[in-house]
Formats: sequence, C-alpha cells, structure tokens
Amino acid sequence: MSEASGSVAGRSRPKTALMLGLGLVLFLILLALGTWQVQRLYWKEGLLRTIDQRTHSVPLPLAEVEKEFTSTGDVDYTPVTVTGTFLHQGERHFFSTWEGASGFDVVTPLQLDDGRFVLINRGFVPYDLKNAAKRPQGQVAGKMTVTGLARNPLLLKPSMMLPDNDLRKNIFYWKDRDAMAASAGLPAGAGLVPFLIDANAAPNPGGMPVGGVTIIDLPNSHLQYAFTWYGLAATLAAVLIIRLRRPPKAE
Repeated sequence: MSEASGSVAGRSRPKTALMLGLGLVLFLILLALGTWQVQRLYWKEGLLRTIDQRTHSVPLPLAEVEKEFTSTGDVDYTPVTVTGTFLHQGERHFFSTWEGASGFDVVTPLQLDDGRFVLINRGFVPYDLKNAAKRPQGQVAGKMTVTGLARNPLLLKPSMMLPDNDLRKNIFYWKDRDAMAASAGLPAGAGLVPFLIDANAAPNPGGMPVGGVTIIDLPNSHLQYAFTWYGLAATLAAVLIIRLRRPPKAE
C-alpha cells in the first residue's frame, strides 16, 4: 500500500465511524418508534373492545355509574338511565355538525330528585334553531327519563387548534363541563354529577333536538405506522451494511 492511499484510508475511517455511529442512533430511534406504535396498537384494540362491550350492555342506574366513576374515573360510553327535570333556560350550545349540516348540540342541565344536576347532551339542532324559542315543542316540562351514554369530562382543551369557548355568546367549541355548568344559571351550591350524558336517539317532541349523535369513530392506524417505522429502520440498516462492505475510495 502506498503512503498516499494509506493516508486516504486513514482519513476515511473517522468519517465512516461517525456515519455509522449516527446511523446506529437513528436506527435505534426508528426501532423505538415502531415498538411504540405496536404498544399503541394493543392499547387501541383494548380500548375499542371496551367501548364495544360497554355500548352493547344494558343501561345502568345513575348511582351505579357514579360508583364506577368514583372507583376508576372512566365510564366513557357506559349506557345509563337517569330521571329528572330539565332546566331549559340553562341549555348550553356546543358547535357541531350532523349529516353534513352545521349547528349545535344542545347540552341541558337535568335536575335530579336529590337536587343535583347532570348535563345532558340532548342532541343536534341546525344553526338557525339555536334559539330555543324556535323549537318550543322540544322544551319538555316535568319529569323525564333519559337513556344515553355516559361521557368522561374533558380536563383540558383537546387541541390548541380549537377556538376558546365563547361563554358570552353561549357557543362552546369543546365540552368544558365545569364552564358549561357555571354559565348555566344553576342554583347556588347545586351539586353536579361528575360526567356528562349523551342522550340516545329516542325522538324528542317536535323532532328537535335530534338525539343519538354520539360519534364512536376512533382511528386505528398504529399497525400502518409501525410498518412504516420498521420499514425505515430496515432500509437504513441495508444502507449501513452496504457502506460497511464498500472499500474506501483511493484518490
């Protein structure tokens, strides 16, 4: 070997070692991302099984669902039946869409026999029916029994992309249970059930609100993401192996 070629090979070794080191770090990161997606896949499949089991179960009395919430903090999509009197003047409006139309989900406090309240998502009304005076038949009086799905309260705004709730205009872009209750004109010191209820599709008088608007559509693309990350890791490994097998270039 000549002195010049030996010098070139010597200079190439640190560059090769640096490239391999960085490549190995990136390879491990890609493997970790793929493994994380596999873990998320198992979690999501378990969640979907739980939701399917709950939504197909028999509705429970409110007291039993409250007991479960106190124990676990999770009653999402659990069927529940509750009886009380609607406080229609306190209805809150959650901006939503239904079957291609823009409008609002009507969230109304229901007063229980013990004096507490639970917020009921009674269903969807079109944008031009936000004013309850335009749908008087739906403002039912007296005791009502509502069957629906319990929904866990949101502790924080789910996305920074969502606008802030506009309490002055009574327009909510995310379901802040506490803000809804605080702005609904409930009696001072009134207790509040710690979760919300989405009413089922049982027709309301006059056809409004349209109940049964709970959307259960959780995306599950984790397997695809896992294949992507593992595929990138395999590609990187092949590139590094080829580079290792290639002899240093002579100048």
